[in-house]
Amino acid sequence: MANVSVQASFRLNTGEVVDMKTTMAEGTATELKTSTDYSVSAVSIGTYGEGKVITQILQPPQAPNGIAWAYVNRRGAIICVLPVAVAGVESQPCVMPASFVLQAGDTIQVMANTAADREFALSVITNAGVHAIFSGTPGGAANTDLTHILSGQDLGSSLTNQSIISHFATSVDGSKIDSGGGVYYLNDRGLPMGGTVATKPQNLQVKPNSTGGVTVGLNWQARVTTTA
Repeated sequence: MANVSVQASFRLNTGEVVDMKTTMAEGTATELKTSTDYSVSAVSIGTYGEGKVITQILQPPQAPNGIAWAYVNRRGAIICVLPVAVAGVESQPCVMPASFVLQAGDTIQVMANTAADREFALSVITNAGVHAIFSGTPGGAANTDLTHILSGQDLGSSLTNQSIISHFATSVDGSKIDSGGGVYYLNDRGLPMGGTVATKPQNLQVKPNSTGGVTVGLNWQARVTTTA
């Protein structure tokens, strides 16, 4: 696994911009800290911006080979999913998916990918304000059921009776994906009830969307089907 530079840039409600940059190993969840280009030391986002609010994502977390997922962590839980990008492939800044006051201890966690990594990542927001990330790595012509990156639970166990109101997904597999161009939300009978396409971040910056959402039931799966 190579060490790569991961960068991001956020604007706070005070008008200041937080430049973030950390060198980290690919394939390992790592904290993204503030850049020492504009501050004396590298610190967590919660330490830097305690009592402030992130209002804009000027540059989503990005790395040379891409990032599977990123989120704001508070006491071991996901409080806000973040869009991700491949370095140099960006379209436009975006607003934060959620508004919250930063606290000391808040961190930004990212998973930088290797060039060969096929990890499929799905980020969702529900009507209950829950943010969750599910991932899985396809291998050949098969079905891959995504699981929560923290708990290891499937979609139904994680979000029973909650409605997905916003979601986005990333994958490098492109035309190998045979499940609606991304992921399907399957009910307890194995039938697709919703889903979202996956963006290939090497070609386009991923953006959240609100189509294809569902109210999740028990024993539901987020499934990706690939042809190779």
